Amino acid sequence: MGVISLGATDLAIAAGLVLALAGLSLWSSLGLTRSILVAATRTTIQLLLVGFVLRTLFESEGLLWLVVIAMVMLLAAGREVRVRQARPLAGAWGFSVGALSMFISSFSITVFALVAVIGATPWHQPQYAIPLLGMLLGNTMNGVALGTGRFTEVAYREKRVLEGRLLLGQSREEATLDLRRESVRTGMLPILNSMAAAGLVSLPGMMTGQILAGSPPVEAVKYQILIMFLVAAGTGFGVFVSVALTARRLFDERHRLRLDRLKN
Repeated sequence: MGVISLGATDLAIAAGLVLALAGLSLWSSLGLTRSILVAATRTTIQLLLVGFVLRTLFESEGLLWLVVIAMVMLLAAGREVRVRQARPLAGAWGFSVGALSMFISSFSITVFALVAVIGATPWHQPQYAIPLLGMLLGNTMNGVALGTGRFTEVAYREKRVLEGRLLLGQSREEATLDLRRESVRTGMLPILNSMAAAGLVSLPGMMTGQILAGSPPVEAVKYQILIMFLVAAGTGFGVFVSVALTARRLFDERHRLRLDRLKN
């Protein structure tokens, strides 16, 4: 059975549901009407642009273009990490910590999966590299934003507790140990919940897409298991790195808490 093609009318019907939701928000005075409409518009424009770009990229299979698109995805993810935090690090650090963490985790795991697991020839085939990197970046981005956001918020709120521990002779690593553990758990919680509910409560997006595209269910399941494991590893490593970098940035060489390095 082939793929059932969707036309403009089909998408317009689905868009009607979003418009109905926006109307309900307006009627209920939720204050989300504008956000719903803007999000739907952005989704449509961004995905259409990505579709055209990927079609061109798949036809060329050039490594240079793949690197360019991957860097654009990384920069966009780094910006999203920063804006999703209530108190991000000030200056370039607010962007660079998230971007560096995702680069270390998502990019390395993507290359490892392409070379050692999937075994695509060449390994940088855009058909595999771009979707895999996108899923890893998206999930790692959420984890990094939650983990670092949790760390900076609690550090700001409980600065007297941290300073008291420092006055008692603890190092910055000892003073923030519990907070770092809590922040890492916060960042990893969404992917762990997704893994626990996969198959019983929900069918993950990639698996659903493959089945709708006509792939055998068992093959789709195997790919989904692979993706879930890769995403869990990428998110975990990314959150560990981002929380560690954030914790180090909030203290100077003399182990003094520097909340002035947070954006007000």
